[in-house]
Formats: sequence, C-alpha cells, structure tokens
Amino acid sequence: MNAIQETNFHFPGQTGFYRGKVRDVYSFPNKLVMIASDRISAFDVVLPRPIPFKGQVLNQTAAYFLEATVDIVPNWLLDVPDPNVSIGLKCEPYAVEMVVRGYLAGHAWRQYRDGHRTLCGVALPEGLRENDRLPTPIITPSTKAHEGHDEDISREEILSRGIVPESEYVQLEQYALALFTRGTEMAAQQGLILVDTKYEFGNLDGKVYLIDEVHTPDSSRYFYADVYEQNQQAGQPQKQLSKEFVREWLISNGFQGKTGQTVPAMSDEWISQITKRYIELFETVTGQRFQPDETSDPLARIETNILRSI
Repeated sequence: MNAIQETNFHFPGQTGFYRGKVRDVYSFPNKLVMIASDRISAFDVVLPRPIPFKGQVLNQTAAYFLEATVDIVPNWLLDVPDPNVSIGLKCEPYAVEMVVRGYLAGHAWRQYRDGHRTLCGVALPEGLRENDRLPTPIITPSTKAHEGHDEDISREEILSRGIVPESEYVQLEQYALALFTRGTEMAAQQGLILVDTKYEFGNLDGKVYLIDEVHTPDSSRYFYADVYEQNQQAGQPQKQLSKEFVREWLISNGFQGKTGQTVPAMSDEWISQITKRYIELFETVTGQRFQPDETSDPLARIETNILRSI
C-alpha cells in the first residue's frame, strides 16, 4: 500500500502552497485545492509514519457531511475530483476553531480530572465522570496554530481581543450548534453518539462559509450508542470511533507532545490497525462501503485528476 506522506506539485496558475498537519493546500486566485495526505497528527505533532488510506477516509467523510449540511450553512466545497482531493472556494479563515462538546471526554475530561471546573470560560458542574453527557452541548473555542499547539480560549477573550467581530462570532456559534445537532441526528441513525467535534469557518465577500473537514475521525469523537449506558454505569471505557485510541497509545508510551518527549516507534502491525480503525469509522458513520483506491502511483493519479479540474 502506497501511503501518501506529502505532495510537491507545481500547477499552472498556482499562487501559493501551505502544508498543514495533514493536508497540503495549493492556492489559486479564487480557489483552494486541498490534498488529504496520509499523515497523522496527535497532540499537534505529526507522527513519523503515514497511515494508508487515511487521507481518502478523511476526504470522503468530509465531502459526505459537507453535502449533508449545506442546507444549514454554505460551505467551501466545489468538487471532489480524486479520492484524496477537494477543490473549493478560497475563503479567509477565522482564527478560531469552534469546538462543540456534548460529553465530558478527551481534553475536556483531562482538564476536569485535574480540578478545573471552567473550560474556555464555560462553567462545568461538579460530580461529572469521564464520558458523562453534559447538561447541554457547549462551545469551547481554540486558537488555530500554524505551528505548535492550539490553545483554549474563551468567548470573552475572542471578543475583547477583536479576533472575531461579535456579530460574526454569534453567527459562528449558531452555525456550530446547528451543525452539531445535525451531526448528532446523523450519528444516531448509525447507532453512534457524536461526542465532540470541531468546525472551522471562513469569510468570503462578507459571507460565512463552513470550510475544511466536518465530522471526520480527525475532527470528531464518536461512541457506540448500544453500549454507552452499560459502560457508564460500570465505570468502563467507552467503545469509540475516533483517533483518541492513537492518543491513548502515545500517552501509554510516554508521549504527549511535550518538550523533550520522543514519539514512540510505530510498528507495521500498529499502522495496519490504525488503517482498519479509520476504515471502520468511515463505514460506520456514513453507512457506505469503503472502496480503497489502490492505484500503484497515487501521486500521479492525484496530479492528473487535479490538472483536469483546475
């Protein structure tokens, strides 16, 4: 399997290039071409080995949910010319990610466990256990870091620092909660619980657009609904679909992205297991069968398909 570590194309009319943690982004005057590589990141660090088919899973999951939510908020997507490629409108991104949480899990739980009862300015009640459902979904924004770690930030800080104008921020909040509601409904139809997720938005000609990925395994966490109550009552870990299992493996091997820590070696068997988990998430979340593209030269395929579309 030929995993895609990175791309280094030069297209006619290209005006810029940016390599994110997972995506390689090619800029054009009015469009962006986003290539979902097979890189995987955790704790804001790109791990050394790519995961076969991960990029295809991300790209196709995002496209599925962008189409399913276009009635809620307009989005950037124009075309999906390749399993790993999305082409869309070139928007000016807002400098915050809108993280919506319906349950106390992951980063939120780790903060709560350590004694914090306020997260991003949102008060949390006493007496919660890991993975408990919150009284109501909450928004816990984070800053978007091109390098290093994203950081929690409160609504008040965002407004006081002028990061997003208040009228536009209110709109982002409304869109984020509406998208989370739709994602929750769609997850329930597949026997899943949407635990938490993040949304990114951009602005084009004064209009807000949903950009980047939506409800993918990299941006979202899902629990299996059929065993949720039983596991909570028994104090057992939840069966989940997300890349949290990668974070947990890293933590158990002494890595949380902190200075001086070294990423543990990733065996072929572990890489294969991650691939299987990503494919499982795609099929479970979308209800569709995953068709892996096993082209012998995926980079040539990607370049050809982009050239046909730009």
